[in-house]
Amino acid sequence: MENVNLEVERGGIFAVVGPSGAGKTTLLRLVDLLDYPTSGRIIFDGVDTGPRDVRYAVRRRMGMVFQQPVLFDTTVHNNVAWSLRMRGFGRREVDERVRAILGRMGLQGFQGRGARTLSGGEAQRVAIARALVYEPELMLLDEPTANLDPYNVATIEGIVNQMNRELGITVVMATHNLFQAARVGHRAAFLLNGEVVEVAEAQRLVQNPEDKRTASFVRGEMIY
Repeated sequence: MENVNLEVERGGIFAVVGPSGAGKTTLLRLVDLLDYPTSGRIIFDGVDTGPRDVRYAVRRRMGMVFQQPVLFDTTVHNNVAWSLRMRGFGRREVDERVRAILGRMGLQGFQGRGARTLSGGEAQRVAIARALVYEPELMLLDEPTANLDPYNVATIEGIVNQMNRELGITVVMATHNLFQAARVGHRAAFLLNGEVVEVAEAQRLVQNPEDKRTASFVRGEMIY
């Protein structure tokens, strides 16, 4: 990646748009501090995340959900409770938080279900619940609705808007879906070949792009 200079505002929803292979997942992994940049810096809430001890502390303030949900081979309750137990929450609070977050996800009564028995949309909602249950300051979503049916797409988009609006969680979401970026995002960036081409208010980026490469992608003329 090169020429990547982005600022994400606290409390906003920032959409990263681009074709497959543009570098969206790489960018999210860098922001989530899973990968180290070869140059440049990643600043989180005014803190340089370069030092190893700082990276560990900052990562605990973030949540990330990948395109393909990765769940443990156990119950839905245990999957969602895992991040709370790792942070030392007591059993009663764990149970209360798990019950509440599953309700938000439209998964009431799923606590005892085996994670491997879920549909794709249900599994993705459980993955989001696991990342959301400890109320991170920043949520990173990598193509969270890819290959899902319209019902689950609408449900997950509603969850993203709700957690941003009600909990104040900042969201960075990678998507190749321009319409989704316009529906959900406040601001958006178009990424191509590892380079940030254009950054703008989300609906403006989709409806009236300034860069000819963004416009080509919007019109469906870009071959990739």
